[in-house]
Amino acid sequence: MLLTALCLYWKAAEAQQFPEHPEEEARNTGRAILLNVKGGAHLPGGDLSKRFGAFGSVGGSAEWLGANNFLFGLEAHYYFAAPSKEDPLAILRTPEGDLIGRDQFLADVDLRGRGHYLGGAIGYLFAKAGTRSGLRLVLGAGVVRHKIRIQDDDRTLVQVQGEYAKGYDRLTGGLAFNQFIGWQHLAPNRRANWFAGLEFTQAFTHTLREWDFTSMRKLEGRRTDLWFGLRLGWTLPLYQTPAEKIYY
Repeated sequence: MLLTALCLYWKAAEAQQFPEHPEEEARNTGRAILLNVKGGAHLPGGDLSKRFGAFGSVGGSAEWLGANNFLFGLEAHYYFAAPSKEDPLAILRTPEGDLIGRDQFLADVDLRGRGHYLGGAIGYLFAKAGTRSGLRLVLGAGVVRHKIRIQDDDRTLVQVQGEYAKGYDRLTGGLAFNQFIGWQHLAPNRRANWFAGLEFTQAFTHTLREWDFTSMRKLEGRRTDLWFGLRLGWTLPLYQTPAEKIYY
Protein backbone atom coordinates (compact mmCIF):
# COMPACT_ATOMS: atom_id res chain seq x y z
CA MET A 1 0.00 0.00 0.00
CA LEU A 2 2.80 2.42 0.88
CA LEU A 3 4.59 1.71 -2.41
CA THR A 4 1.37 2.26 -4.35
CA ALA A 5 0.75 5.57 -2.57
CA LEU A 6 4.30 6.75 -3.32
CA CYS A 7 3.92 5.89 -7.01
CA LEU A 8 0.63 7.78 -7.23
CA TYR A 9 2.20 10.80 -5.50
CA TRP A 10 5.16 10.76 -7.92
CA LYS A 11 2.88 10.68 -10.96
CA ALA A 12 0.84 13.56 -9.57
CA ALA A 13 4.00 15.57 -8.92
CA GLU A 14 5.21 15.01 -12.49
CA ALA A 15 1.88 16.17 -13.89
CA GLN A 16 1.82 19.31 -11.76
CA GLN A 17 3.29 22.47 -13.34
CA PHE A 18 5.71 24.70 -11.43
CA PRO A 19 5.90 27.98 -13.42
CA GLU A 20 8.59 29.31 -11.11
CA HIS A 21 11.06 26.75 -12.51
CA PRO A 22 12.98 28.13 -15.50
CA GLU A 23 13.17 24.74 -17.21
CA GLU A 24 9.35 24.59 -17.45
CA GLU A 25 8.71 28.19 -18.49
CA ALA A 26 10.14 30.13 -21.41
CA ARG A 27 12.65 32.70 -20.15
CA ASN A 28 13.40 34.39 -23.47
CA THR A 29 10.37 36.67 -23.69
CA GLY A 30 10.17 40.45 -23.63
CA ARG A 31 12.83 42.98 -24.45
CA ALA A 32 16.52 42.11 -24.58
CA ILE A 33 19.98 43.36 -25.46
CA LEU A 34 21.72 40.97 -27.84
CA LEU A 35 25.54 40.93 -27.87
CA ASN A 36 26.77 39.11 -30.97
CA VAL A 37 30.16 37.75 -31.99
CA LYS A 38 30.34 37.10 -35.75
CA GLY A 39 32.48 35.38 -38.32
CA GLY A 40 32.13 35.05 -42.07
CA ALA A 41 33.54 34.00 -45.43
CA HIS A 42 32.96 36.19 -48.49
CA LEU A 43 33.36 36.33 -52.25
CA PRO A 44 33.98 39.69 -53.95
CA GLY A 45 32.04 41.13 -56.87
CA GLY A 46 31.99 44.29 -58.95
CA ASP A 47 35.16 46.40 -58.78
CA LEU A 48 36.26 44.61 -55.63
CA SER A 49 36.70 41.35 -57.54
CA LYS A 50 39.28 43.08 -59.76
CA ARG A 51 41.39 43.92 -56.72
CA PHE A 52 40.90 41.05 -54.26
CA GLY A 53 40.05 37.38 -54.01
CA ALA A 54 37.91 35.62 -51.38
CA PHE A 55 38.35 36.80 -47.79
CA GLY A 56 37.21 36.27 -44.23
CA SER A 57 35.79 38.50 -41.54
CA VAL A 58 35.24 38.75 -37.80
CA GLY A 59 33.14 41.26 -35.95
CA GLY A 60 30.51 42.00 -33.40
CA SER A 61 27.30 43.89 -32.77
CA ALA A 62 25.04 45.12 -30.00
CA GLU A 63 21.31 45.03 -30.71
CA TRP A 64 18.09 45.99 -28.97
CA LEU A 65 15.38 43.36 -29.41
CA GLY A 66 11.92 44.68 -28.64
CA ALA A 67 9.03 42.69 -27.28
CA ASN A 68 7.55 42.94 -30.79
CA ASN A 69 10.71 41.30 -32.26
CA PHE A 70 12.02 44.43 -34.01
CA LEU A 71 15.82 44.81 -33.97
CA PHE A 72 17.98 47.95 -33.77
CA GLY A 73 21.73 47.95 -33.37
CA LEU A 74 25.31 48.89 -34.17
CA GLU A 75 27.85 46.56 -35.77
CA ALA A 76 31.49 46.44 -36.82
CA HIS A 77 33.36 44.00 -39.07
CA TYR A 78 37.04 43.47 -39.80
CA TYR A 79 38.00 41.94 -43.17
CA PHE A 80 41.24 40.04 -43.69
CA ALA A 81 43.21 37.49 -45.75
CA ALA A 82 42.12 38.78 -49.16
CA PRO A 83 44.76 37.91 -51.80
CA SER A 84 45.59 40.97 -53.89
CA LYS A 85 45.10 40.77 -57.66
CA GLU A 86 46.71 44.17 -58.18
CA ASP A 87 50.42 44.81 -57.77
CA PRO A 88 51.04 48.29 -56.37
CA LEU A 89 54.76 47.47 -56.15
CA ALA A 90 55.21 46.88 -59.89
CA ILE A 91 57.25 50.06 -60.21
CA LEU A 92 59.79 48.70 -57.69
CA ARG A 93 60.30 45.29 -59.28
CA THR A 94 63.20 44.15 -61.40
CA PRO A 95 62.55 42.95 -64.98
CA GLU A 96 62.38 39.45 -63.48
CA GLY A 97 59.64 40.53 -61.07
CA ASP A 98 61.77 40.52 -57.91
CA LEU A 99 61.97 43.07 -55.10
CA ILE A 100 65.45 43.94 -53.83
CA GLY A 101 65.84 44.91 -50.18
CA ARG A 102 68.39 47.26 -48.66
CA ASP A 103 70.55 44.25 -47.78
CA GLN A 104 70.74 43.51 -51.53
CA PHE A 105 68.83 40.26 -51.06
CA LEU A 106 65.39 39.43 -52.39
CA ALA A 107 62.71 40.98 -50.21
CA ASP A 108 59.94 38.71 -48.96
CA VAL A 109 56.81 40.84 -49.33
CA ASP A 110 53.21 39.67 -49.14
CA LEU A 111 50.23 41.66 -50.45
CA ARG A 112 46.90 41.10 -48.71
CA GLY A 113 43.66 42.98 -48.47
CA ARG A 114 42.48 44.45 -45.17
CA GLY A 115 39.36 46.43 -44.36
CA HIS A 116 36.70 47.36 -41.86
CA TYR A 117 33.04 48.34 -41.71
CA LEU A 118 31.12 50.32 -39.09
CA GLY A 119 27.40 51.01 -39.24
CA GLY A 120 23.89 50.69 -37.90
CA ALA A 121 21.21 48.11 -38.56
CA ILE A 122 17.46 47.59 -38.31
CA GLY A 123 15.64 44.30 -38.68
CA TYR A 124 12.91 41.94 -37.64
CA LEU A 125 12.76 38.43 -36.24
CA PHE A 126 9.93 36.44 -37.83
CA ALA A 127 9.67 34.02 -34.91
CA LYS A 128 7.58 30.88 -34.95
CA ALA A 129 4.48 31.01 -32.76
CA GLY A 130 5.30 30.49 -29.11
CA THR A 131 9.07 30.73 -29.67
CA ARG A 132 11.83 33.31 -30.13
CA SER A 133 13.41 31.53 -33.10
CA GLY A 134 12.78 32.09 -36.78
CA LEU A 135 13.75 34.01 -39.89
CA ARG A 136 16.09 36.92 -39.15
CA LEU A 137 16.07 39.80 -41.65
CA VAL A 138 18.43 42.75 -41.09
CA LEU A 139 19.21 45.83 -43.21
CA GLY A 140 22.27 47.96 -42.47
CA ALA A 141 24.13 51.06 -43.62
CA GLY A 142 27.52 52.47 -42.70
CA VAL A 143 31.01 53.28 -43.90
CA VAL A 144 33.67 50.91 -45.21
CA ARG A 145 37.38 51.16 -45.90
CA HIS A 146 39.78 48.69 -47.51
CA LYS A 147 43.40 48.73 -48.63
CA ILE A 148 46.26 46.55 -49.83
CA ARG A 149 48.42 45.69 -46.84
CA ILE A 150 52.11 45.46 -47.70
CA GLN A 151 53.56 42.90 -45.31
CA ASP A 152 57.34 43.17 -45.13
CA ASP A 153 58.20 41.28 -41.94
CA ASP A 154 61.96 41.80 -42.31
CA ARG A 155 61.48 45.52 -43.10
CA THR A 156 64.10 45.42 -45.85
CA LEU A 157 62.08 47.23 -48.53
CA VAL A 158 62.67 50.82 -47.45
CA GLN A 159 60.46 52.26 -50.22
CA VAL A 160 57.31 51.07 -48.44
CA GLN A 161 58.20 51.98 -44.85
CA GLY A 162 56.44 54.65 -42.80
CA GLU A 163 54.51 57.33 -44.66
CA TYR A 164 55.73 56.01 -48.02
CA ALA A 165 53.43 53.00 -47.64
CA LYS A 166 50.45 55.30 -48.19
CA GLY A 167 51.58 55.79 -51.77
CA TYR A 168 51.15 52.07 -52.46
CA ASP A 169 48.27 50.81 -50.27
CA ARG A 170 45.40 52.14 -52.46
CA LEU A 171 43.23 52.98 -49.48
CA THR A 172 39.59 53.18 -50.58
CA GLY A 173 36.41 54.02 -48.71
CA GLY A 174 32.82 55.16 -48.87
CA LEU A 175 29.20 54.43 -48.05
CA ALA A 176 28.05 50.82 -47.79
CA PHE A 177 24.74 48.97 -47.44
CA ASN A 178 24.27 45.38 -46.35
CA GLN A 179 21.49 42.83 -45.99
CA PHE A 180 21.35 39.66 -43.93
CA ILE A 181 18.82 36.86 -44.17
CA GLY A 182 19.07 33.70 -42.12
CA TRP A 183 17.92 31.80 -39.07
CA GLN A 184 18.08 33.11 -35.50
CA HIS A 185 17.77 30.72 -32.56
CA LEU A 186 17.12 32.06 -29.05
CA ALA A 187 16.60 29.14 -26.69
CA PRO A 188 13.83 29.24 -24.07
CA ASN A 189 16.39 28.34 -21.40
CA ARG A 190 18.79 31.06 -22.72
CA ARG A 191 21.63 28.57 -23.22
CA ALA A 192 21.83 28.01 -27.01
CA ASN A 193 21.69 31.28 -28.93
CA TRP A 194 23.06 31.64 -32.45
CA PHE A 195 22.29 32.70 -36.01
CA ALA A 196 23.47 31.72 -39.49
CA GLY A 197 22.66 32.99 -42.94
CA LEU A 198 23.67 34.90 -46.05
CA GLU A 199 24.98 38.44 -46.12
CA PHE A 200 25.20 40.83 -49.08
CA THR A 201 27.07 44.16 -49.18
CA GLN A 202 27.15 46.98 -51.71
CA ALA A 203 29.74 49.76 -51.24
CA PHE A 204 30.10 52.95 -53.28
CA THR A 205 33.69 53.97 -52.79
CA HIS A 206 36.55 56.08 -54.11
CA THR A 207 40.27 56.42 -53.43
CA LEU A 208 41.30 58.16 -50.22
CA ARG A 209 44.92 58.75 -51.31
CA GLU A 210 46.06 61.81 -53.21
CA TRP A 211 48.74 59.94 -55.16
CA ASP A 212 49.51 56.40 -56.27
CA PHE A 213 53.23 55.83 -56.83
CA THR A 214 52.85 52.97 -59.31
CA SER A 215 50.32 54.78 -61.53
CA MET A 216 52.10 58.12 -60.99
CA ARG A 217 48.73 59.84 -60.52
CA LYS A 218 45.68 59.95 -58.30
CA LEU A 219 43.37 56.99 -58.95
CA GLU A 220 40.26 58.86 -60.02
CA GLY A 221 36.81 57.39 -60.52
CA ARG A 222 34.00 55.89 -58.50
CA ARG A 223 33.92 52.22 -57.56
CA THR A 224 31.10 49.78 -56.90
CA ASP A 225 32.51 47.19 -54.51
CA LEU A 226 30.30 44.16 -53.87
CA TRP A 227 30.70 41.08 -51.69
CA PHE A 228 28.50 38.31 -50.43
CA GLY A 229 28.90 35.21 -48.32
CA LEU A 230 28.06 33.22 -45.23
CA ARG A 231 27.71 34.88 -41.82
CA LEU A 232 27.65 32.94 -38.53
CA GLY A 233 27.16 34.35 -35.06
CA TRP A 234 26.96 33.50 -31.38
CA THR A 235 24.60 35.57 -29.23
CA LEU A 236 24.66 36.52 -25.56
CA PRO A 237 21.11 37.70 -24.74
CA LEU A 238 20.51 39.99 -21.77
CA TYR A 239 16.77 39.87 -21.15
CA GLN A 240 15.00 42.69 -19.36
CA THR A 241 13.24 40.44 -16.83
CA PRO A 242 10.63 42.20 -14.66
CA ALA A 243 11.82 42.73 -11.09
CA GLU A 244 8.90 40.77 -9.64
CA LYS A 245 9.81 37.69 -11.69
CA ILE A 246 12.58 35.77 -9.97
CA TYR A 247 13.90 32.37 -11.10
CA TYR A 248 15.57 29.83 -8.84
